[in-house]
Amino acid sequence: MAQIQTQEQRQEQHLQQTISQQQLLNAQLVELPLQQFIERVNTEMHDNPALEQQTDEPEFPDNTDFNDGPNTQDNADEDYDSQREREERQDALDAALESFGRDDEDLPVYAGNHYSAEEREDTPFGASETFYDTLLQQVSELELNDQERYVMEYLIRSLADDGLLRTPIDSIAEELAIYHNIDLSTAEIEKNLKRLQQLDPPGIGARDLQECLQLQVERKLADDTSNGAPQNKLDMDRLMLRVLEHHFDDFKNRRWDKLQKDLKVGSQLMEELTGELRHLNPRPGASMSETIGHSIQQITPDFIVDTQDDGTVTFSLNNSEIPQLQVSPSFAELLKEYQNNKDTMSRQMKEALLYTRQKVGAAQSFIDAIKMRQRSMTLTMKAIIQLQHPFFEEGDETLLRPMILKDVAEKTGLDISTISRVSNSKYAQTRWGTFPLRYFFSEGFTTQNGEELSTRVIKAVLREIIDEEDKRKPLADDVLCKLLAQKGYPIARRTVAKYREMLGIPIARLRKSN
Repeated sequence: MAQIQTQEQRQEQHLQQTISQQQLLNAQLVELPLQQFIERVNTEMHDNPALEQQTDEPEFPDNTDFNDGPNTQDNADEDYDSQREREERQDALDAALESFGRDDEDLPVYAGNHYSAEEREDTPFGASETFYDTLLQQVSELELNDQERYVMEYLIRSLADDGLLRTPIDSIAEELAIYHNIDLSTAEIEKNLKRLQQLDPPGIGARDLQECLQLQVERKLADDTSNGAPQNKLDMDRLMLRVLEHHFDDFKNRRWDKLQKDLKVGSQLMEELTGELRHLNPRPGASMSETIGHSIQQITPDFIVDTQDDGTVTFSLNNSEIPQLQVSPSFAELLKEYQNNKDTMSRQMKEALLYTRQKVGAAQSFIDAIKMRQRSMTLTMKAIIQLQHPFFEEGDETLLRPMILKDVAEKTGLDISTISRVSNSKYAQTRWGTFPLRYFFSEGFTTQNGEELSTRVIKAVLREIIDEEDKRKPLADDVLCKLLAQKGYPIARRTVAKYREMLGIPIARLRKSN
C-alpha cells in the first residue's frame, strides 16, 4: 500500500513539473518582441530535429476586422483540443509569475531624446542593433568560462526593454535548470548579475528603480574618485547615494522640503542636489538605444493596423518572417512505429523511443506555446483597437481614452499579467505612425463635468498653454495649475510639474528668453 502511494505521489509531481514547463515556455514566448521571437523559433528548429517548417497555410488569419462591434472571439480561439486546460494553465501561470510591466508614470523623468510623431512615423522597420546586441558584445570581451558566458547572455536576454531585470532570480534559476540543464543557486546567479551590472550603461541589470539609480551614482562616485575630482563633487556623489539609500521614498514622491529638512542642507545645495538627481536615467536600456543612433535604431512592428477611409479598422500580426512549424512527419511515424512494437524492443530501441518521444513532445509543446502567443496577442490588440477606436480612426492623441491593463484584461478574458507581457516591447504600425503598445495605456481623470478623460488630454492642454506663453515671462507651475483649472482640469501643482517633466519641458526660468 505504501508503495502505491509513493508511485502516485511521484506521478503527481511529474505532472506538475510538466505543466510548469509549458507555463514558463508560454510566458517566455509571449513577451518576446518580433525579432527576438523569430530568433527563438529558428534556434528551436535548429536544436530539435522533430520540429520543422511546414508548407501549409498558416492557421491564423492574416487580417482581422476589429471595429466597434461586440467582443466576440475568433475561430482561432477554438483551435485547441483542450481549451479549458489551456486556460487553467494560463491562470496558474499568471498567479505564479509576477507582471513584468510597470507603469511608466511611477518613474522620474529622464531628460533624454524625445521623438515627435513625425519622427516616429519616419522610423524605419527591420533588423536593428539593439541594446541587447551591445551588451552581448561587451560580454564577449570578458574572460568567462562557457557556463558563465551562457548565464550572462541568458540574463541579458531576460532584461526588459528599459534595461531592468524584472524576472525574479529564483525564476531564472528554475528556467536554467528546466530548459538548459544548468543547476545554479540563486547566489551564483546573483554573482553573474553583479558582473552584468558592471557593463555600460550604468544601471543596466538593476532589479528595480532604486537599485538602478544607486548603481549609476556608485559608478559615478568610483569614476570621480579615480579621476581625482574636486572634493565638492565627491561630496555631492555621496549625498546623492545617501538620498537613494535612505530617503528613496521622499525622492520618488518629490517631497523636496522634507528631504531638505532630513538632510540638513541649505536651499542652494538642495537645488543642486535635485538637479543632479534628475539627470539620473531610470531607463538605461532605452537611453542606450538612443546613443547607438536614431539613424540605425529600427523598429519592427509586431502588428500592422490599417484604417480605411470609412473608419473600418483591421489589423494583422506581422508573421511574414515567422516559419510555420509542425512536428516532423518522419519523427511522428517513427514514434508510432516504436510504440507499436515496444513489447519486443531491445534496450537500444527503447532508448531510441525515449529520445524520439522527448523530441516530439518538446516540438508539440513549442508549437502550442506559439499558438498561445498568437492567441494572446490577437485578443490583446483586438481589445486595444476596440477601446481606442477613435484614435485609430483620427490619429489624434487627445482621443485616447483612459485605459489600463485591467480594462484590456476584462475585455479579453486574459489575466492582467498576460496583458502586461503582451504589451511589453511590442509595437503597432498604424496609419498615423508606429507606436509602442504602452502608448495606448493611460490613467483616467474625471473633469468637473463628470467626463472621464485620459491624462494625455491634460498633457496636450498643458503643452498648448506653454507653447502660447510669453517666453519673456514664462508661466510658473502654480500659474499653469490655475490656467488648467480654468479649462476644467483642476489638478495639483505637483501633478502639473510631473506632467511638464514627462513632456520634456523645463521649469519656467529655463524657458525664459530675451
